[in-house]
Amino acid sequence: MLRKSWLVVLLALAVVFAGFGLAAAQTLIVAQASDPVTLDPHGQNDQPSARVRVQIYETLVNHGYDLEIVPGLAESWEQIDEVTWEFKLRQGVRFHNGDLFTAADVKYSFDRIKELPSPAAFLIDEVEEVVVVDPYTVRIVLKQPFAPILAHLAHPSNSIVNRRSVEEAGDAYGTQVAVGTGPFEFVEWVAGSHVELKRYDGYWGEPAKVERLIIRGIPENTVRAIELETGGVDIAYNIAPIDELRLTGAPGIILDKYETLSTSYIGFNCQKEPFDNPLVRKALNYALDVEAVVDFIYSGQARAVTGPLPPLVWASRTDLPGYEYNPDKAKELLAEAGYPNGFKTTIWTNDNPLRMQIAEMFQADLAGIGIEAEVLVVPWATYLEDTAAGKHDMFILGWVTVTADPDYGLWALFHSSQFGNAGNRTFYANPRVDELLELGRLEGDPEKRAALYGEAQALIVEDAPWAFLIATSEVNGIRDNIEGFVPHPAGHHKLATVVKK
Repeated sequence: MLRKSWLVVLLALAVVFAGFGLAAAQTLIVAQASDPVTLDPHGQNDQPSARVRVQIYETLVNHGYDLEIVPGLAESWEQIDEVTWEFKLRQGVRFHNGDLFTAADVKYSFDRIKELPSPAAFLIDEVEEVVVVDPYTVRIVLKQPFAPILAHLAHPSNSIVNRRSVEEAGDAYGTQVAVGTGPFEFVEWVAGSHVELKRYDGYWGEPAKVERLIIRGIPENTVRAIELETGGVDIAYNIAPIDELRLTGAPGIILDKYETLSTSYIGFNCQKEPFDNPLVRKALNYALDVEAVVDFIYSGQARAVTGPLPPLVWASRTDLPGYEYNPDKAKELLAEAGYPNGFKTTIWTNDNPLRMQIAEMFQADLAGIGIEAEVLVVPWATYLEDTAAGKHDMFILGWVTVTADPDYGLWALFHSSQFGNAGNRTFYANPRVDELLELGRLEGDPEKRAALYGEAQALIVEDAPWAFLIATSEVNGIRDNIEGFVPHPAGHHKLATVVKK
């Protein structure tokens, strides 16, 4: 009976994926670790969603592969005064529904981000208004000088959407409808299986090299690696360390490793006992053997960090002493905080296998200092919703400083105005940190900005709203008949240039 059931499952899978083989030379299949949450760029600010959306949508300006600002939907721009930026837009660009792209779409998109509000609304907090000068000229007026504005405008969450499509689709926008100006257009999203896109033949730029793009969510690392090995996918993102070792030298497979803008951390709910006590948070930092995480879980795909920003981010303080592994010191701090016998708590993670391993390792480390921690594995969408609502004790997450600017890597995560969905899921607040981050946004001199962010990082480490863990590298697996794949440090890999031979 069991054998027959498995046969039915295999036949069903064969039917589902048979379509992927049509015009195989023109169909690119990519695997990532999770399903998207939404294909609305103004929805959740998460990596799995962004990796799909950057194929569909475009922004005014882009981050090049060297993280420089380059043209996007805007051909050129200039700063008119301290608070006014003017953008000249590309003409003749069409949305996937045939509508012409104009300055009105830029205004609608940024107004929408603020009105929803989008989880990424913090990116344009300093935008006072968007003024349509003419159909192909738009001015962005800031509330005050804002040094990282161009870097923020390049973020995928500031993509331009089509008003008619959004309003006609209503609640279906982002799940059944997604309309942008990018090189691929949306076909369907089968939850738990794949997103299908096709080449947009009306694209204003260089057309995509493949006709169809399938992006599959495969949470199990080993399954994702096996799919790459057997040819079920052409590119597999985030090859796990154990699979990297196994696939190194495997025929037909290329492993591409690069340093990212990502960091992983354990966050503490600073508004909830006992984590409202900084002594407890420091104790937990001393209790965690981060080097063991690097050596045994990541096997060379990460390095320990002592602060909140990964080393690739400009103005990152790599000189901070941080917290070494010292269980005795952890016990002393717990006793000083009034918990000589420890306490009971929970560690939340989603079903990311590496995070689950970190949680289990941390659970064992905490047991060594008298803390009984239950590991809870929470579905991704619920995980984001409930950590935003502050229902957790501790949680494991990553953050990609997409803009490579310290404002993005610190503001959303540590400014007290950003509690919850905006990014500050630890509900951490320090008035001096707020002040420094606010000054950093105003300061145009790079040296003075770096000093402000340097002080902020030192205070954050002292307050310990996180257990500071690792900056990660990423290994992508690529079949050897694939050319033109260029990874982006932010992890938002654009696939229009990829050729399948």
